Amino acid sequence: MAFESLADKLQNVFKNLRGKGRLSEADVKAALKEVKMALLEADVSFKVVKQFINAVQTRAVGEDVLESLTPGQMVIKIVNEELVRLMGSETTEIALKASNEITIIMMVGLQGAGKTTTTAKLAGKFKAKGRKPLLAACDIYRPAAIKQLEINGEKQGVPVFSMGDKNKPVNIAKAAVEHAAKNGMNVVILDTAGRLHIDEEMMNELVEIKENLDVFQTVLVVDAMTGQDAVNVSSMFQEKIGIDGVILTKLDGDTRGGAALSIRSVTGKPILYVGMGEKLSDLEQFYPDRMASRILGMGDILSLIEKAEAEVDKEKAKELSQKLRKAEFDYNDFLDQMHQIKKMGGMASIMSMMPGMGQMGNLDLDENEKSMARIEAIILSMTPAERANPGLMNLSRKHRIARGSGVDISEVNRLVKQFDQMKKMMKQIPGLMGGKKRGGLKGLGGLMGGKFKMPF
Repeated sequence: MAFESLADKLQNVFKNLRGKGRLSEADVKAALKEVKMALLEADVSFKVVKQFINAVQTRAVGEDVLESLTPGQMVIKIVNEELVRLMGSETTEIALKASNEITIIMMVGLQGAGKTTTTAKLAGKFKAKGRKPLLAACDIYRPAAIKQLEINGEKQGVPVFSMGDKNKPVNIAKAAVEHAAKNGMNVVILDTAGRLHIDEEMMNELVEIKENLDVFQTVLVVDAMTGQDAVNVSSMFQEKIGIDGVILTKLDGDTRGGAALSIRSVTGKPILYVGMGEKLSDLEQFYPDRMASRILGMGDILSLIEKAEAEVDKEKAKELSQKLRKAEFDYNDFLDQMHQIKKMGGMASIMSMMPGMGQMGNLDLDENEKSMARIEAIILSMTPAERANPGLMNLSRKHRIARGSGVDISEVNRLVKQFDQMKKMMKQIPGLMGGKKRGGLKGLGGLMGGKFKMPF
């Protein structure tokens, strides 16, 4: 997660605060000095950090906090509220016109930020909401841009309008809107060209499109991994052409994450979505309150539920729930569960949303992902009969499976043993899949945080 380092540092500060019975003004100031350093190291704008610390300190040294029975919790509550306020308080949707009108959205940004991929991801979001989007290939400079947009558009089931690389972008955009009007499409998303840096030629091209078309939303795509530079780029685009919102990409990478905390304050424009992976489905609505929760180690249960609801196969979940009640869970079901975890972004993605899991540094998630791949190979090396009937397993079968999957027999033995443990535990949590939301979370929490060690 982008904020892993920042989250660890802040949680350590608050852990010390929680251990104190009463807080003095000096305690609060000392804690906030550490918070300030953590934010600066995360590449949050100095001006933003200064305003944030002042706002928290003004509230945190008040009598109601210092005299509180749980002053540490009160300070954390204040920091949480100020983080939410800093990132925008409310979730902002990309504005669209009525469905009987055409909404033109212009995507802008520097080369390498992931703009073309994000454009296709966004089209998929609109399609899922019942809109009829059209992607327009207006980047005539980068050789692979048009082809990339066409491939991603096809994957999303969204048509792409292209006139090659010999026409001016403004003319391509105009023709795309005419094409949309003739074919009943109501959202046109313009994938414009990026450069390695902001230059006059690029800005003039974008201004020309805005002057000749009724661009309803201008959305800037920036790379979160560039830290403070992402904030500077956002400011310059806002100043030169005007933007309506920002999409942050690569927020799942090893980045300091300061851009997400600075952009709203510096530009006055909201973060609309965040890119959390390479897949075309890896674009998440930005919720300031949920992001603050993740940073402070409180988890993000709502996003976890939504991810599960979007990715989990409902019929398979219902079928599995029935199998659990009858103790008929087999290796095929286990394999299905591993595939569901992959669809939800992998173990690291799930763990980042679980309350308190950010502090569990002893869990090597990269190693867990590799172990999952080995377990998949082991199960796929079983015969259909062995997968459906775990009781068939014996020593000669285990040796054959180990050879077939390229692992040591000890790994096969461990999987068989832990599968039996998991099967016993699964009987106790029938709400894991297919139950009510609350039951599902309880089950998932048991899997992640219980005494049972996952076999991957």
